[in-house]
Amino acid sequence: MSAPLGNQPEYKADILLLAGFLGAGKTTLLKRILSWEADLSETVVLVNEFGDIGIDGALLKDSGSDVIELTSGCICCTLSADLKQSLTRIWQRFKPRRILIEASGVADPKSITTALQEPAIGQHMELKKIITVLEADIWGAREAFGQLFYNQLKMAHLILLNKIDLMPAEKIPQFLDEIHEAIPDAQVVPTIHCGIDPETLWTQAQTKTFGLKPIQFFQPASLNAKSDSHNSHSADEEHNNHTAQSVNFVTFSFQDSGIFDEARFKKFIRNLPWELFRIKGVVRFANRLEMLNFVGGKSEWSPWEGEAETRLAFIGWKIDKQEMLKDLKRCLVET
Repeated sequence: MSAPLGNQPEYKADILLLAGFLGAGKTTLLKRILSWEADLSETVVLVNEFGDIGIDGALLKDSGSDVIELTSGCICCTLSADLKQSLTRIWQRFKPRRILIEASGVADPKSITTALQEPAIGQHMELKKIITVLEADIWGAREAFGQLFYNQLKMAHLILLNKIDLMPAEKIPQFLDEIHEAIPDAQVVPTIHCGIDPETLWTQAQTKTFGLKPIQFFQPASLNAKSDSHNSHSADEEHNNHTAQSVNFVTFSFQDSGIFDEARFKKFIRNLPWELFRIKGVVRFANRLEMLNFVGGKSEWSPWEGEAETRLAFIGWKIDKQEMLKDLKRCLVET
């Protein structure tokens, strides 16, 4: 997409922010959105990946839109300046009508919206809607998550309760009722593979009041001690809290043109510790390439065509990445 000639456009680009915890289905949603549009010449996609290699960009390469990747950090923390710079360059180069931002799974939408409200950004573009993809299993285990998970939900105009096909049918209405009670000013839609119609997604969002009822299960013990003073925290303090939380995430990548023994590799996947909760990328076996999407002990595989090499991004919590890479390399076929 090339920038139009002549005077500066009088419109502002609409920003759609896609949020959600690791593996919830944000890239699946983004691919679905892009499949709706017959003409993507005025749409730019900005993908933020916490690891140092881009996987989602490859998944979106045939979308017909311009895809820009920000890697090696989170756009609400270490890459905040890069986000602003990238948006400025996007406007200067493309003058788009629409910008889709896929945030990393550890991004806090509250910090991102602060960056988007700065005058240098706000004069050319406007945040229209925040959509949070929520994996149904994660809601069921919400007691284990903290403020980041809470913020991803409370900032949303639209919440997709995704992967409901993997949960007992009787739990669906229960979860929907619980989410509506906790976040009454958000629209909540149950989905399978983020299946949602364009009208629901593009409908103008209502203004958020953020008048949430205090829900105990959003406040683990580590947060309860600070709950009395939380409302008086400054934006900088909240940013620092999220930065400290993100530091505990370990991210690393693996690239190799060698061939993996399928049995050994899948045994490696089955034996991963719970602290390693995300792997995404392409795996090269003897006779094919496969795209792996591993989240919380569950693996999804799909055929892949492209360069014959393995490219994997890992995200975990306080794990020994050297030991994990050593175990991974043992799965390669010896030549």
